[in-house]
Amino acid sequence: MSASASVTARRLAAAALTAGALVSVVTLPASAADHARPDRPKVQISAVQYNSPGRDDRSNRSLNREWVEITNTARRAVNLDGWTLEDEDGRTYTFDHYRLEGRSTVRIHTGHGRDTDTDLYQDRRHYVWDNHSDTATLRNDHGRFIDDESWGRHRHGGGHHHGGRHHR
Repeated sequence: MSASASVTARRLAAAALTAGALVSVVTLPASAADHARPDRPKVQISAVQYNSPGRDDRSNRSLNREWVEITNTARRAVNLDGWTLEDEDGRTYTFDHYRLEGRSTVRIHTGHGRDTDTDLYQDRRHYVWDNHSDTATLRNDHGRFIDDESWGRHRHGGGHHHGGRHHR
């Protein structure tokens, strides 16, 4: 190998090593950050049954067939104490000493019942969710917006949407 070929080979090797080191410097922190990132809570409104099946006769059975489901998609549990679920008219349900386990769902019924890990009750005697159009809004214990779900004529860009039904 000639002296100039040897110098060229060393320069190419040095350039390759430098380029490889730069790529490593750029990619390692990003991948390390991905692994070190804690499992962020992701709580969302996952379903709404705003039109209770059958006649709207305000029986407790009918009231409890109107509900909103809240899902925690993260692995870690989230303390929902003080969180609120509200309709467009300002009717508000406040979670009281409730912890939503990771990767689980709770159903918040309108009527009366005994609270469990999977079912909570607003203990109301009147329907909350308008059949024609409404928005369910979930806020944390600091009043910060978490998620919403709209249906009917007030549908907007947030949340998952459902078709409107008749007005009560």
